[in-house]
Amino acid sequence: MKGLLKNLGILIILIGVGILVGSAITHNLDNNTILGSSISLIIIGFIAYIIINKKIVD
Repeated sequence: MKGLLKNLGILIILIGVGILVGSAITHNLDNNTILGSSISLIIIGFIAYIIINKKIVD
């Protein structure tokens, strides 16, 4: 369980990157909702990764 929790931030980042790659492949880069949600997921995943790993180590 700790392993999954430790990698939760990375999984969220990968979901955001997957959305960006999917929108680039389909040439749907004009949709600000998709771009905004994917960058939000990347930022939230980065923050979650830092916070969760700091809590697990301590």
